[in-house]
Amino acid sequence: MEKKYAVYVCKGCGIAESVDADKVIAAASSHTKVPKDKFKSHDILCGPEGVAMIKADMAGEGVNAITIAACSWRTKSDEFNFPGCVVSRANIRELVAWSQPPQTEETQALAADYLIMGIVRTQKAELPEPGILPDLNDTIMVIGGGVTGLTAALEAAKAGYDVALVEKEAELGGWAAKLYKEAPGQYPYEKLNEPTVFAKIKEAEANPKIKIFKSTSVEKTDGQPGLYDVTLASNGNTEQIKAGSIVLAAGWKPYDATKLSHLGYGLANVVTNVEFEEIAKKGKITRADGKPARKVAFIQCAGSRDAEHLPYCSHFCCSTSLKQARYVREANGDAMAMIFYKDIRTPGQTELFYKNMQNDPGVMLTKAEVKGVAEEGGKLFVHATDTLLGSAIKVEADMVVLATGIVPATAPFQTWWDGMTEAGKKGDAERNKFTEENPRPDGILNLGYKQGPEVPSLEGGFGFVDSNFLCFQYETRRTGIYAAGCVRQPMTINEAAEDATGAAMKAIQVLDHIAKGQAVHPRAWDLTYPDPMMTRCTSCKRCTEECPFGAIDEDAKGTPFYKINRCRRCGTCMGACPERIVSFKDYNVDMIGSMIKSMEVPEEGLRVICLACENDAYPALDTVGVRKKLKLNPAVRFIPVRCLGSTNLVWVADAFSRGVDGLLLLGCKFGEDYQCHFIKGSELASYRFSKVQETLDRLQLEAERCQMMQVGIDDYSKLPDIIEAFVKKIEDDLGPNPFKGF
Repeated sequence: MEKKYAVYVCKGCGIAESVDADKVIAAASSHTKVPKDKFKSHDILCGPEGVAMIKADMAGEGVNAITIAACSWRTKSDEFNFPGCVVSRANIRELVAWSQPPQTEETQALAADYLIMGIVRTQKAELPEPGILPDLNDTIMVIGGGVTGLTAALEAAKAGYDVALVEKEAELGGWAAKLYKEAPGQYPYEKLNEPTVFAKIKEAEANPKIKIFKSTSVEKTDGQPGLYDVTLASNGNTEQIKAGSIVLAAGWKPYDATKLSHLGYGLANVVTNVEFEEIAKKGKITRADGKPARKVAFIQCAGSRDAEHLPYCSHFCCSTSLKQARYVREANGDAMAMIFYKDIRTPGQTELFYKNMQNDPGVMLTKAEVKGVAEEGGKLFVHATDTLLGSAIKVEADMVVLATGIVPATAPFQTWWDGMTEAGKKGDAERNKFTEENPRPDGILNLGYKQGPEVPSLEGGFGFVDSNFLCFQYETRRTGIYAAGCVRQPMTINEAAEDATGAAMKAIQVLDHIAKGQAVHPRAWDLTYPDPMMTRCTSCKRCTEECPFGAIDEDAKGTPFYKINRCRRCGTCMGACPERIVSFKDYNVDMIGSMIKSMEVPEEGLRVICLACENDAYPALDTVGVRKKLKLNPAVRFIPVRCLGSTNLVWVADAFSRGVDGLLLLGCKFGEDYQCHFIKGSELASYRFSKVQETLDRLQLEAERCQMMQVGIDDYSKLPDIIEAFVKKIEDDLGPNPFKGF
């Protein structure tokens, strides 16, 4: 489009007291070639009069390319939303007025640079046009017919959506249908509940918007959100259906108790908690020989919280054993239930049930490390140490119940896949080498994705689906596919139902967004999409391998192509591409490079550029300004990037050849205890910039001039010191960039 520019400078919120707006305008006009009469200032630009002034210019002069120098772009999004216009924001409130000393030469230069960069961003941006694909389908497919899947299906149907509910077993209900009773779910947490799953089954079967497929598995899932082609297999027959989004609620399996022989599994009267439910459901608590079980020992964490088995807590085992102890007591008032635990974990108000059970004289609870269960003289004995009694004990029992933990249904395949070599993952040859002793585990989704046939699991997550556990629960690395229930993490029945509702709402949300051409989290407003110049593509495949969401496939010749509805608009492909051919309408390599080149680099004094991730680092910088008492080094210019994974190495050359003295990258923390908003972006940037030495060697500059640091959104109080230390290292140890002045 032909652009008609206008630039607006706000003087409110202390900006006028910090900088001279007229001088800022004069500097920006001379550097950007935007005529001075296109600049205006206003005392309160976000107020009704200021917004009206902008709208009047749009209506009267046809203004369609607007630069606003005011508060952070993260605020006042409604006030400064002008449909049909390219709008860029220059942050001179948080990063200048609120974090710099007022009316100094450096503060003035800082404000001018931010406005200049904002104008350059406007000049390099184009108005996004939503990419809406034709023939979108809005059916929601739910995989798993247990409590989680049934709840997700019912909630989606209540919202007006058609649902395809796929269950691999012959009947619905999952493990919940095998229960005798459920643990108390309401105050005063004393009375056991009848299983709630049967009411859900009845409701789902009666709902005309829910089509149920039993004894059915997913043979293959192709496509993208709104356009999934799913092949279902049942009793030797296949059927094709279409779906718009998917809720993965495949559930869990009990841990393999045959691996717990030291706890006596295999002996006649040693059973798992699942097997004990089946015994109780028959109406009597009896031994294998039919005699009443008067002394029942429950061993907690049987295979859980154990480095040799399942290192994690399975969450509901404690409340399950307390519930089963109630079975024992209700079946026979003279019977005793003995619970040996490492810790009792009953989150929330389930603690009230625990306290009620403590008051039962027939229930013994003792903290203990169970060393083994053995049969001696026809009797069972539990051997334990480190008890509350302070000594080793040996307790006789008629029956022993092992509180075995849960394994997500996604774990068998994921464990096999994670153990495969990278070459094996990329080619069919190694994948298809199976033996009877080592068969390929069944997949659940069987995706037709280049990056693998299932949803990736958390690293070190033991098969639990990676659902971005910090910020975007239910979201997986496969856009349009949402995890719920025990494939995501261990949880109780009530928690699984809540989880299913959240996942169903996400499955609906993605349908709404793709129908508008919008991205989903975290850039949920974004209408842009990657637009590569394929004539220059060398098919190096870096984009297809690095995309965190599997949004890029390859054709038969190995040439990458996008499935746009999978894309989250992080720009990781833009950072990966050595040919720099990937761009977005309002975010591209040339734009950021031009912004870097546009700023003033003084011959005396330092100039440092900081590329800050917009998800954690930039909000933390804003908070520095909001706090006002914290100050940022005036030599540093902050440029927000969608994700550090979008950072292209050419920006390093752009910065240092321009004479910039240092380049600092601030990205999300990554690792087991934290997670990048775009899953891998920060980690990929760290890997790429470990190789930046080659670029700097070519420029004959020190590698220390370019540093990457991980910061969280709550690290705002540390940021001024982190930045100050980086600037000081350049000043004291490295000195100015020798390219200054060229």
